[in-house]
Amino acid sequence: MHRHLVSSGSPFEPEIGFSRAVRVGNHIAVAGTAPIAPGGTAAPGDVYGQTRRCLEIIERAIAEAGGELRHVTRTRVMLTDISRWREAARAHGEYFGTIRPASTFVEVAGLIDPAWLVEIEAEAIID
Repeated sequence: MHRHLVSSGSPFEPEIGFSRAVRVGNHIAVAGTAPIAPGGTAAPGDVYGQTRRCLEIIERAIAEAGGELRHVTRTRVMLTDISRWREAARAHGEYFGTIRPASTFVEVAGLIDPAWLVEIEAEAIID
């Protein structure tokens, strides 16, 4: 099967050896996506703003792979402070409120950049 790789231009992609998203057949897997913006971290200290930025990047990657948000079947939201989950949930709900993918919110000890408060993975299946 054809393997389509999507890059977001993250400086970590070549260093780590990963793609923002990979499509094989009708399945799209989106790697852990951090709130990276031109010039650094988006929305410093703001879980809601960082979550929105992660979801913007994910939406663009899925589109480049030939999908749409409506194709998302699963998300994984990793937070450095689970007590702030409702802030991330508000942004997640704005993107997925009617789509309602399977979703998991978990707390992690830390992310690559200490300024990142959230990182999100997604999976989609093109119908």
